[in-house]
Amino acid sequence: MYTIKERPIGIYEKAIPNRFDWAMKIKIAKAAGYDFIEMSIDETNERLNRLHWSKEKRKYIKDLLWQESFYINSICLSGHRKYPFGSKDPIIRRKAYDIMEQAIGLARDLGVSNIQLAGYDVYYEPSDDTTKALFLEGLKEATQMASSANVMLSLEIMDTPFMGTITRCMPYIEEVDSPWLKIYPDIGNLSQWTKEPDEELALGIHHTVGVHLKDTLPGKFKCVPFGQGTVDFEAFFRKIKTLEFKGPFLVEMWADNELEEDYDTCVSNIKTARQWLTKKAGEGFYASC
Repeated sequence: MYTIKERPIGIYEKAIPNRFDWAMKIKIAKAAGYDFIEMSIDETNERLNRLHWSKEKRKYIKDLLWQESFYINSICLSGHRKYPFGSKDPIIRRKAYDIMEQAIGLARDLGVSNIQLAGYDVYYEPSDDTTKALFLEGLKEATQMASSANVMLSLEIMDTPFMGTITRCMPYIEEVDSPWLKIYPDIGNLSQWTKEPDEELALGIHHTVGVHLKDTLPGKFKCVPFGQGTVDFEAFFRKIKTLEFKGPFLVEMWADNELEEDYDTCVSNIKTARQWLTKKAGEGFYASC
């Protein structure tokens, strides 16, 4: 049974080694004190193939979640990095639309309420006015599809300048002008692209449906251990409290898949991160350490 909590905290799937199946990933996340997990559908064939899961596989995942009183709150759909809406290649754009439609169907079947879209017009191609216009066109179409399925889309604040701040994201939110397209800030990314992340958060707070928590360094956006980067988490949590944000937080970290860590070590790794953030948050999380 679902229990409502203010500011629930979840863990990114990639924080748990790939060698664990979904049953074990759910157990690890729950044992570490998390409320939910975020599924990754990145540009690898392994994860893109999830879009083609059978009806039986989808039911199996739902049953696992029900048995553990756990849930997948969001899907991080970074597969569009390889197949972006903004590509000038019509074949790639068609693939982007197909991925979007399939992801919405998967979210609906699994009970996932939110799909994060990567805030890139293109990634492996040069960006220009044409790619930006195509990206906007894709956002509009994607939002229409999502609204029909009652699934929320959210633009993630990214690790590149194109959508590295909420200021740069807002024109797309305003142009699409839909209750089904919102913002999912990443405090680590935001802290590297602006000197005033607090003001950026305030700018988009009425469109914010969740927040990624990760530490970063100038020029390094992944795999920075909490406390070893430059993100001012205490200031962030003070601002979040002032803004009265009650939505979910997602701890974004990456496991080292070469270490072959066991169950207990994996639980400890992500639990330690949660405890560190909880201490920084003070009353910002509902949870105790």
